[in-house]
Amino acid sequence: MLAVRGGGAHRRGDVVVTEEPLEIRVRGLHQQPVPIAVTMRTPGADFALAVGLLYTEGLLPDVSAVAAVSYCDTIPSAGAGVEWGPSPDSDAVTGRAQGNGSSGRSALDSPLDEATDGLDLLGASAGVATNVVTVSLSVPFTPPAPRAFVTAASCGICGAASLEALERRVAPVAAGEVVPLSVLEALPEALRARQTLFAATGGLHAAGLFATSGELVSVAEDVGRHNALDKLVGEAALARRLPLSSSVLVVSGRVSFEIVQKAAVAGIPVIGAVSAPSSLAVAAAEALQMTLVGFLRGSSCNVYTHPRRLGGLTGDGGGGVREPAPSADPAPRADPAPRTNPAIRSNEEASPWPRATPA
Repeated sequence: MLAVRGGGAHRRGDVVVTEEPLEIRVRGLHQQPVPIAVTMRTPGADFALAVGLLYTEGLLPDVSAVAAVSYCDTIPSAGAGVEWGPSPDSDAVTGRAQGNGSSGRSALDSPLDEATDGLDLLGASAGVATNVVTVSLSVPFTPPAPRAFVTAASCGICGAASLEALERRVAPVAAGEVVPLSVLEALPEALRARQTLFAATGGLHAAGLFATSGELVSVAEDVGRHNALDKLVGEAALARRLPLSSSVLVVSGRVSFEIVQKAAVAGIPVIGAVSAPSSLAVAAAEALQMTLVGFLRGSSCNVYTHPRRLGGLTGDGGGGVREPAPSADPAPRADPAPRTNPAIRSNEEASPWPRATPA
């Protein structure tokens, strides 16, 4: 790598995060595996990612049908097998794989081009053929019809054939518990402190699951923002902890429609983000009766939908939404663009989603 500092160029090593494809297959009872999807991801928690993606995309409506999850092939020297299966002591699904845990620094056996010479790859897998995961079910599986995915401006496999289909599939989220505003405001920093791969590379998204008390439940990092959330949902699914109706999701960046949709499928009632939501994310959160908070930075935030779940709000902005002073606005903006610009919309404008009854 050529580092340029103050006009001077020097060759040096660097640390970059690994990005590799993961093919997800499903094997129904007495059936052959069927390829379902390929997603680019950071290796680590691959089994949770596979189950989470299948569940949040509506391809795995009953997580109790998961009998085992395994890599396609294992290398004998890898030691213990790589498989998820029922624990002999409980109905929970437990993991028995070094390669499926948290990511760490390791060598990479898969071929890479010369561009990676001299670079440490974080999140790479070693000793196991880990780019194909098979989810085996205890029931027959009917492969979905080929779907036209909506192109999204973020990583991963996102969207479905129509917004109307998603609305029919995803039910409104249960009320859940009240989250004190002081607790919510502290969560981004708690997430940031656990972003170990980001600290080393600066190249990953993160999603964190918290209890309403502020206790950290789980953190996932990935090059794809949707993958990070799917890893959290898959982990909860394999542990039989769904729905996540007493949880708060915090993401390290912006909130797209797909993030809201996946969180709704998992039953997460509150989403907090350090950056902005899209117009369709706001509309979806409103329709699915979720609390969506953006620009969550320090003691400032913007509550876009259903503030009833937040405790400690003062003021009269929309039933208790705190109205920060102009100087405390967490997202200073330039003068609004002309209303003829289709790329900018007010969240009061019409959308494809019906507006729920105000909280």
